[in-house]
Amino acid sequence: MNLDPWMLSLDLGTQSVRALLIDLRGEVRGKAQLAFDQYVSLQEGWHEHDAETFWQAAASVCRRVLQAHAHDHAAERVQGLTVTTQRGTLVPIDAAGQPLRRFITWLDQRRASRLPRINPGWWLAFRAARVDETIDYFQREAELNWMAEHEPDLLARTHKVLLVSGWLNYRLTGRYADSTASQVGYLPFDFKRQQWASARDWKWQALHVRREWLPELVPPGTTLGGLTPDAAEATGLRVGLPVIAAAADKACEIVGAGAIEPHIGALSYGTTATIDVTTPRYVEALPFLPPYPALLPGHYNTEVQIFRGYWLVRWFKEQFGHPEVAEATGAGVSVEPLFDRLVAQVPPGSQGLMLQPYWTPGIRHPGPEARGAVIGFSDVHTRAHLYRAILEGLGYALREGCVRIQQRSGTTVTTLRVSGGGAQSDAAMQLTADIFGLPAARPHTFETSGLGAAIAGAVGLGLYADFPSAVAGMTRLGSSFEPHPGHQALYDALYHGVYRRMYGRLAPLYDQLRRILPASA
Repeated sequence: MNLDPWMLSLDLGTQSVRALLIDLRGEVRGKAQLAFDQYVSLQEGWHEHDAETFWQAAASVCRRVLQAHAHDHAAERVQGLTVTTQRGTLVPIDAAGQPLRRFITWLDQRRASRLPRINPGWWLAFRAARVDETIDYFQREAELNWMAEHEPDLLARTHKVLLVSGWLNYRLTGRYADSTASQVGYLPFDFKRQQWASARDWKWQALHVRREWLPELVPPGTTLGGLTPDAAEATGLRVGLPVIAAAADKACEIVGAGAIEPHIGALSYGTTATIDVTTPRYVEALPFLPPYPALLPGHYNTEVQIFRGYWLVRWFKEQFGHPEVAEATGAGVSVEPLFDRLVAQVPPGSQGLMLQPYWTPGIRHPGPEARGAVIGFSDVHTRAHLYRAILEGLGYALREGCVRIQQRSGTTVTTLRVSGGGAQSDAAMQLTADIFGLPAARPHTFETSGLGAAIAGAVGLGLYADFPSAVAGMTRLGSSFEPHPGHQALYDALYHGVYRRMYGRLAPLYDQLRRILPASA
C-alpha cells in the first residue's frame, strides 16, 4: 500500500499537551489533546510539575491519536516524530535517568538570594555597560542557583540537567540530547554561537552548574535517534522510528506561521504574548538580552515578551465572563464569538479606558518596580470596556516591542502573522491590524508550533530539501485583516499621546508601593 507520509508532532505547552498528525502539505490530519493542569504550588509564587506526568501525558496523546486514526493507517504513515515544548522549564536527573525533583516551570517566581561569585573584572565591565542589574536578575532567576542554596544534597546527586524537550527526547530515544533551538532558559548557553558557552564565559561563574550536567546539542532537523522498545510500547509507534530535533514552542510557532523573513513580525497571543522577527543577524532587543535560536538553522528570533500577556484574557473570562461562558455552554457553541460580541459593544479607544499590561517586574523595561495599570475610568465604563481595553493594552505593548526591535535591527516590519489561542478572535485580529497600522494574518492552522516541529521533521528526513522549501510547501495564510484608517489614526494618537507616557509617569508610584508594601511587590 502506497501511503502519503505524515509527521507526528508532540507539542507540550503550558496548558495542554497535544499529538498532531501532519501531512506534507501542512494539513493537520489528526489531533489528540490533554489538559495540563496538575501543577503544584507548595508556596505562593512557586510553580512545579511532575516529570513523569509530562512523559505519561505525551505517550497517552500519541496512543490516542493513532487509535483515533487507525482507519487511515496512521501508525504506518508516520515517518518521524518531533518534539516542541514550553521554554525555560528545568529538572535535574540522576545517573539512573530518574528525576530528582519536580520540574520548576517558567512561571515559577522563586528567587535565589545566595549567588555564585562572579570575577570582579566582569562586574566592572557590567557596570560600565549599565547591565549589572540585568546580570543580577539573571543570577537570582536561575533555578540552579536556588537549588544550590536550598537543595544542595539534590544537586550533589545530579547527573544531567534537562529542559522539558531534553527530558522527552531522553524518554523517547534513551539519549541525553536536545536541539540548539530549544535552549531557552537560565543555562550557560552562547546564544550568538548557538552552543554551550566557552569555558571563559561569565555564565559559568554566574550559575551553579557543571559542564558534564548538560546534554549534547544538535541543530534542528538532526535525527536524535530511534524510538526505544519501551517508548514504542508506551506511544504505540514502531521501534526505531526516527526522532528529529525541532525547537522550543515559540520558535516552531514562528516557522509554522511562515514568518522566516525579517520584515514579517510574528506575534504570539499565548500565556506570554510575544513579538519576534527572524533574522540571520544576532540582534539584541535590549543589551544583554539575547535573541533566541530560531528553528531556521543559522538564524535568530529577536523577541520582546509581555509576560502573562494573554493570561490576562483568561483571567478576565474567569472573573467577569460568566454570562458568555454560560451562554456558550447552554448553546453548545464556542465562547470566542460571544467575547468578540462583547468587544463590538465598545468603540475603539474604549472611551478613554487605557491599560498597561506590566503584571510582572522586568529587568530594565519595565523595571523591577513595574505594576500593571488601568487609567481613565469613568461612569460610562462597563466590563465590556475593560475587556476591550485589555486587548488594546496588549496591542500597544506589542507595538512598543516591535518599535524597539526595528530600532535595534534597522529592518522595517511591513506585515504581521498572529498565532496562539488569542488569534482565534476576529476582534483581537482587527485590533492588532488597527493598532500596528499593518495587515495582520492568521496562518491556515492554529497549530503553528506543532506545524513548525513537523517542518523540522520533514526536512530532517529529506522529504523537503531545506527549511525554506518546506515552509513554502507546508504553510499558507488564513484570514487577513487590514487596518481601518480611522481606527488606526485614533490608536496612533492614543499610543503616542498616552500609552507611551504611562510608565514614566507611574514608575515613581510603583516604587513607593514597593517600599510601603514590600511583601506584595
